[in-house]
Amino acid sequence: MNDSTLLARLAVEALAAAGVRHVVLCPGSRSAPLAYALVEALENRPDDAQHPGSAPDLHVRHDERVAAFTALGVARGALAGGAAIAGAVVTTSGTAAANLLPAVLEAHHGNVPLVVVTADRPTALRGTWANQTTELQAGLFGGAVRARLDLADDVAAADPDAARAALLDTLQAMWGRTVDDRPGPVHLDLGFTDPLVPDDESFALPSLVRAEQSIGETTPARSVPGVVRHRNRGARGEPLPPGGRTVVVAGDGAGWEARWLAEAGGWPLLAEPSSAARSGPNAIGPYRLLLELPDLGGAVERAVVLGRPTLSRPVSRLLARDDVEIVLVSPFPGWPEPGRPVRRILGLTWPGDLEETEKGWYRRDPDPWLAGWLAAGAAAQQALDAILDEVAAGWSDGASAAPLGPLVAREVAAALQSGDLLVAAASNPIRDLDLAGRPFGDVLDRAPGVFAGDQTQIVANRGLAGIDGTLSTASGAALARDAAQVRVLVGDLAFLHDANALLAGPDEHRPDLQVVLLDDDGGGIFSLLEHGERATRSADRAALFERTFGTPHGTDVAALCRAYGVPHTRAADLAGLRAALAAPPAGTSVVEVRTARAGLRDLHAKIRAQVHASARTALGASRT
Repeated sequence: MNDSTLLARLAVEALAAAGVRHVVLCPGSRSAPLAYALVEALENRPDDAQHPGSAPDLHVRHDERVAAFTALGVARGALAGGAAIAGAVVTTSGTAAANLLPAVLEAHHGNVPLVVVTADRPTALRGTWANQTTELQAGLFGGAVRARLDLADDVAAADPDAARAALLDTLQAMWGRTVDDRPGPVHLDLGFTDPLVPDDESFALPSLVRAEQSIGETTPARSVPGVVRHRNRGARGEPLPPGGRTVVVAGDGAGWEARWLAEAGGWPLLAEPSSAARSGPNAIGPYRLLLELPDLGGAVERAVVLGRPTLSRPVSRLLARDDVEIVLVSPFPGWPEPGRPVRRILGLTWPGDLEETEKGWYRRDPDPWLAGWLAAGAAAQQALDAILDEVAAGWSDGASAAPLGPLVAREVAAALQSGDLLVAAASNPIRDLDLAGRPFGDVLDRAPGVFAGDQTQIVANRGLAGIDGTLSTASGAALARDAAQVRVLVGDLAFLHDANALLAGPDEHRPDLQVVLLDDDGGGIFSLLEHGERATRSADRAALFERTFGTPHGTDVAALCRAYGVPHTRAADLAGLRAALAAPPAGTSVVEVRTARAGLRDLHAKIRAQVHASARTALGASRT
């Protein structure tokens, strides 16, 4: 076979061996050898269950940025379901490769396994007048990738075994070569020479079989589908020293260990929606508003932090206080710190006194500190729900008559069943979930540290918290989760940023994904920031705000969905929304909720005042 075909087949075999189960391909000429090899491998994949990873599934997308975030979403969806499988994106050369950068950066900061495969010109043609090529491509992603490989097809043909080993070694880095390494993206830049089409009609499998046999050596033990044991429970664990009034802060990706820790220590759990820990009796719903109260947030002496908390300013202010000790439970030695001195612990051991008791899942009985938080949290949740019920009662299908974001977030969270997955967009949707979404009530019925993938999950691209790639990430997650119900809660700007994710390749079924779209015709989050406050001071400032921050667009979302061939419905009231959430159609569909930016500041001010008042009353009652 010719050199380009050989290298492409070696690459496809290595992807399968390294745990890649979905490849997202964009059309291109220089990447043609990879397209042929992917199709051939799929056509030759055995139908029996004994070879589930012998060739990855293939998906075609027209837009490279969409393809990259779709591949990233595969890993997000799979990991949330308890299986460590990865996605790969394949593109041609030039600007096609450059369009992968946003997803690569998100995967880097979010510790998400991702493979980017870019086709390149032969080495001798780089930096010349050759079309659609740049000499920068092999190192395009810089330090954002865990490993990269620049491999030409003539080099691979000269020593296929060495090429195979180099491919597998590079791909292994996406999982972390050792327990101390952070997972993340890797880059294969493959140089192909003409001819770019196969010169044979057969697809031999011997090297693929050898690659399959090396899976146990190249893929970490935690990638066994269905069960993932927390990497920090083991010899590396350290005991958490005694401390003062403590809260557990669970940021993005904290994991279920944060819940177990809070219950074992008898501390309130302040968990972001994408922490995978927002459940159980110690989880406080509207915690970010309670942090503003002197008797609660003001009395914190120690914060034990897991994951990466980036969502709310009250948490940021708490972690910046000089009088609060920060204990960072770090999954990796290189885990970033919050910009101030912290006590870093690489994993935790469980309190021995609780392991010897019959307290259930290591839950310590509430002391006055936790009891105060629980009482205030329950009162705050009741006050918040009462206000949202008032909003629901006044909701009608008008021209964006009311700010509905927190209400819709509450309803979407409440509709999730065990095993469901929700992808939350950046900006207001994830913050609305943080404010209004009740903690989940999943009951722990397994040993600490073991996750079987059946809990309700919310994931978000919080590595860089961008609004691009949201629909694509959710689409990839739906591909990975298959039978599970997958939704995405998204604002209109994030929706428009990624509308091409509604496209699928020819003869491909769109994944089962329900898009819940909050359409306030612009950037609603800015209304809640200092920019929105300035806009209230004069008509000139209001006009400037609308032009540079509000950015209304007037898009007819129903017409856009028709153009993409995606079913669209508009929820006219709470009953309509609940009906749509209860019975999502097969394939990809959009449920649009028309909402408003006007009145958003007033709604949040009312929520804050009522929550604070109710919490103070509950605190007073708990002390009498």
